[in-house]
Amino acid sequence: MKKTRNKTTVMTKNDIKPEWHFIDAEDKVLGRISTNIASLLIGKHKSTFSNTLNTGDKVVVTNASKIRVTGRKLKHKKYIRHSGYPKGLKEESLESLLKRRPTEVVRKAVKRMLPQNKLLKERMKNLYIYKGKEHPHIAQKGEK
Repeated sequence: MKKTRNKTTVMTKNDIKPEWHFIDAEDKVLGRISTNIASLLIGKHKSTFSNTLNTGDKVVVTNASKIRVTGRKLKHKKYIRHSGYPKGLKEESLESLLKRRPTEVVRKAVKRMLPQNKLLKERMKNLYIYKGKEHPHIAQKGEK
């Protein structure tokens, strides 16, 4: 009796076929929706997942201005950055950033949930966030 061995296939860039996912963020909790988006961008839901390749899908998020947070995060959560100069520390609350740039709140939440490696920039390019309901990716959805 002749034994056959199983063949292991290795993904290449030509084999990757990204799908499009559309997420409406209206009345959804920021942390929960961010983990789902990060998982889609990484490609963990696919059987062809690879640590060394960007096998994730493209994600379009709409209604970012209507996102929800739990507890007292609107007042207490702070986003901190530093200019590099003396006294260059800037601090902004979640509430003011959500009013000023709601897409940036979702982008920062998703970016901080992704692995901090060489694929981070490539994965973030597959994320499209829009303030309202309108977006230019209708052709990928199949709507007219």
